Amino acid sequence: MKLQGPLSIALSLCLAAPATILAADKKKPAAPAPTEAAPAAKSLTLPETVAVVDGTEIKKEELEKAFANLLAARKMSPDAIPAEQRLQGYHMVLDEIIIDKILAKKSADTKVTDDEVNAQWERIKGNFGSEAELKKQVEAAGETLDKVKKGLRDRLAEEHWIDSQVKDKVNVTDAEAEDFYKKHPEAFKTPEEVRASHILVKVDKDAKPEVVEEKKKAAQAIADRVKKGEDFGKLATELSEDPSAKENKGDLDFFRKEAMVPEFSNAAFAMKKGEISDPVRSDFGFHVIKVTDRKDAETVTLEKAKPQLLAFLKNQKKQAAVEEVIKGVRDKAEVKINLPEPPAAAAAPAPAAGAITAPAK
Repeated sequence: MKLQGPLSIALSLCLAAPATILAADKKKPAAPAPTEAAPAAKSLTLPETVAVVDGTEIKKEELEKAFANLLAARKMSPDAIPAEQRLQGYHMVLDEIIIDKILAKKSADTKVTDDEVNAQWERIKGNFGSEAELKKQVEAAGETLDKVKKGLRDRLAEEHWIDSQVKDKVNVTDAEAEDFYKKHPEAFKTPEEVRASHILVKVDKDAKPEVVEEKKKAAQAIADRVKKGEDFGKLATELSEDPSAKENKGDLDFFRKEAMVPEFSNAAFAMKKGEISDPVRSDFGFHVIKVTDRKDAETVTLEKAKPQLLAFLKNQKKQAAVEEVIKGVRDKAEVKINLPEPPAAAAAPAPAAGAITAPAK
């Protein structure tokens, strides 16, 4: 279970650009988007102490830094946001900081091993290619590696504490999996798929008839060479005008019929495995297509789907249980917020439960 919030901002926000470092079970605050014709930012003065949580003060500097880093990760500036929207954003980020403060106290005695921290640290370094690049990003966020590592240890402690609170609430039975399977049959159907490679000879949409005919002849000559036994991938690398052909040798991997332009899909799905097409015209030009594999449409059986389905349902229960625990500790905490309330029209909506995608088929 992963948590994400303003705690260890350099790690969870500024450093999240190359890859997601900590996935969110707990809803991450969304930055307020500026309107298309946003008025000039008005002055917004925050109190020195923006909130007090169980006797612990949260200073405006901490809130402003968390908010600025959140926006920086989205390439936005606080000054570009109207004061009302900025105040709404401050409230959202402050609520996350409050929750982090509460969880930090709850998890203060939770043990985290050095091996756990080192494993997470190595994974994070891998997202940046090297520790030097990671250090560069961390320092650009105004932090240090030691501080980020400390934040990582604290975050793992919070995760462990949350896990201890929800562990008895996330069991899923085979009967629950079977019930979900029966009630959501469409989630377990996969359409027909084709794997194909192509060689593209480009033709402009407004090309003159004689140019179109010339391009078609060039594509047909390529098709004839393939049909006589020349290597399709080699010819695709040498002759295809699809820029990706240099890397993938023309291979498009598996795709569903609706994923490609109709002319291409209709031709590919009508072909047998191993068959080579004559030139097929689309808006891009002429394609020489080779079908390399096919997958028939099917309905995934309950037996085959069950491992992923059980994991999916367990995650559903876990997210609900985590939200319940967090709401419980938040409600019991003594919290005083000193920020002015945002205007009613700009009030932040109540956070909704995280969306769940259906299990992969």
